[in-house]
Parts: sequence; C-alpha cells; structure tokens
Amino acid sequence: MTFRFVHAADIHLDSPLRSLALRNSELAELIGNATRQAFVRIIDLCIAQNVDALLIVGDLYDGDQTSMKTARFLHEQLKRLDDAKISTFIIRGNHDALSRITKELVLPDSVKLFGGRAEVVEIDHADTPFPICIHGLSFAQAHAPDSLLPKYKHPQAGAFNIGLLHTSLAGSEGHDLYAPCSIKDLQESGFQYWALGHIHKRSIVEGSCAIVMPGMPQGRDINEAGAKSVSLVTVNHDRSIEIVEHVTSIAQFERLTINVGGLVEWPELVQFIGAALQQNAGMVTAEHGVFRVLLTGQTALAWRIRRDGDLLMEELQAKAMSIGQTWIEKLEIACEPLAENLSSKSDPLHDLYHLVHEDVLSTPAFQADAQKIAEELKAQLPAECRDIFGQDEAEFQTIIDGLVKVGAENVIARLQSDESEA
Repeated sequence: MTFRFVHAADIHLDSPLRSLALRNSELAELIGNATRQAFVRIIDLCIAQNVDALLIVGDLYDGDQTSMKTARFLHEQLKRLDDAKISTFIIRGNHDALSRITKELVLPDSVKLFGGRAEVVEIDHADTPFPICIHGLSFAQAHAPDSLLPKYKHPQAGAFNIGLLHTSLAGSEGHDLYAPCSIKDLQESGFQYWALGHIHKRSIVEGSCAIVMPGMPQGRDINEAGAKSVSLVTVNHDRSIEIVEHVTSIAQFERLTINVGGLVEWPELVQFIGAALQQNAGMVTAEHGVFRVLLTGQTALAWRIRRDGDLLMEELQAKAMSIGQTWIEKLEIACEPLAENLSSKSDPLHDLYHLVHEDVLSTPAFQADAQKIAEELKAQLPAECRDIFGQDEAEFQTIIDGLVKVGAENVIARLQSDESEA
C-alpha cells in the first residue's frame, strides 16, 4: 500500500568539461561521460526498485543542446522505463528551458513534460487509498527572476500533492537567483511533498510538508565535490513519507589538504602524500575518486616542490594509478620554506624575495597590469570555463591576488640554486 518514486534534478546531460586542469585524457573522458553513466544508474535504480515514477526537476540538459546523439540516448533510457511501466515527469529549469531537444524529441507515452503553464496530473493509484496529484511548471525562458509558486494550481483536497519546482529558494552561494521562494511559503502551500531542483547540494526539510533538494547525481568539477545522489521516496498508506538517499555518482571530486611540514627528503615526501591519498581514496563512496591535492606547511623542500611540481605530479599520478580508480585532478602548492631560510642574509635570493612580496605585488601599477592580463585571458576562455576567475569583482580580485602570489613563489623557487637548496 505505497506509492514510490525517484526524485532527481540537475542531471546536466553531456555537460562540457568545465575544468582546464583535466589535461589527462583518460580523466577527461571519464568526467565527460559521467553524467550519462549517472543517468543510466538512475534508470537502473527505478527498475530495480520497481518504482511508480521518476521525477526530473529541471536541468536535464546543460544548455541549448543540438546533439541528436544526446536525444537518442535520452529516448533509449526513457523507453526502458516505459517498458517497465514506470511513468516519468519532467520540468525544464534555467539550463534546459530553451533546449531544442526537449522541445522536439518525441517522448514515450509514459513521459509527461510539463510546459510553461502550470498543470496537474492525477494518478488513481491502486496501492494507496488516495489519489496522487503531481503538479509541474517548466521555465518558459532561461531566467525566472520572480517566484513561480503563485502560478501553481491549488492542491487537490484528499489527494497526496507533489510539486515539481526548479528554484534557488531564498538564494544559495554559487547559484544565481531563480524562481525565488521561501521554505515557509512551501510549507504553507498545502502540498505534502515539494520535489525541488537547481541547488546542487542535497538538503531535506521534513514535516507535514517534505521539502527535498536531492542535489545532483554527478559532480562535474572540484566545486561540486562530494558524493552525489538522488532520493528514493515512499509514500505510505497513512501518508507518512520515507526518503532514502542513493548515491549515483561515477566519479567523486574531493579536496585533499596535506601538511608536509617538517619533511626533508623527497622520497619521504612522495610516500607521505601517497599514504594520505590512499587513506582518503578508501572513504570515497563513488566508483572513482578525483582529488585536488593542496600541500601546506613549512618544509626544507618548499622551493624544490614548487620548482619540480610537474615531476611530483607525475610521481603522485603513478601512486594514484597503483591505488586504482583514483585520480589527481590538480596539485596545488602552498607550502613555505623554513622561517630561518627566509630570514637568512646569506641567501642571495633573500632580498629579492622580500622585494617582490613587500614592494612589488601590492603596488597599484602591478595590480593594474595583473588585472589587464587576467581580463585578456578570461576573454579567450570558452564560456563554461570563465567562472575560474570568479563571479563578481571581489572574487576576481581575490583570485588574481592568489595567482600572482603563487607566480612569485614559483619564480623564486626556479631561481633557487642547488647550493642554497642544500
């Protein structure tokens, strides 16, 4: 006596690679195919759990997709649900609002794609003593600056009302404001379950009205780190709800900070980082772990690590390969020389180090030149990669400051002589 469905959102099928750091062709291929593989896992979950419906709450595609390969893939997967007598309900979000595929693709009869006007589909479900009403409203345009909640039809009395809504809620870091509304508004709507999408981080508000943001089923870069999932929801005959998270990600991005302070020998350094990598790889819930490694701490190896970062990366990639299904997406270096080395007057690079850090980097002329170069670089990047320079002026300046500091450290490291290194 239950009604069961899988709630997914923000699948971003065939999303273009968003990280310039994915220079490893095998890793790039893995991430490039991961959204499709995650979608297949969602379909597999629906069939294995014999659910009644799949809800896809916006951003099925990443944009105005034109690839018919994507269309064929989607049709094949939805046909699998149709063959299993599982219904699919889809709304468009900000990314796929204008998608030609969504508008032109011939979908199986079991798929309901909601349009730009609010609709409600009533399901006379034999296994529940009440009807199930599914409400939906797609984005008509790529932007929705006002709340869409007032446009939804009123909940049907006596039914279990489920609403599909693509929304940023009251706002979330890293997400533009779309179809804003408050948790309180949703709780007072009279609906029993709000299936949300848009924010890529999972969150659940339980109560008489469950409000669920399932997150995304597959992260696409380091800013979408952590395990990714969908929700398997059971509506019981007494109207109680059970929500179970199911991990669907193929590759899981993670940040790994390692303090290498006090290490003095290169083999010791490689072994130490490799051990930390293996330990953290064991905690990844997805099939593959993709790490961004940040090295910190004061060490006598600081200059050499910066100078030979490419060699260290090769050694660590070999370690990752030996662990299995483990990848290093990027190696970041923030470790520093020992304090006594920085203050030693006997080091011929001492004056240069302090001149650069104290008298050059903070000057208006240098800052202006750095901004000009960064602006020129940003203009040459594809649209999906421009966010690496931040999303506003303050973030842009912070990123530039960090880049020039790292650049200065790398220059000093390459100038460091073998004698001073010893």
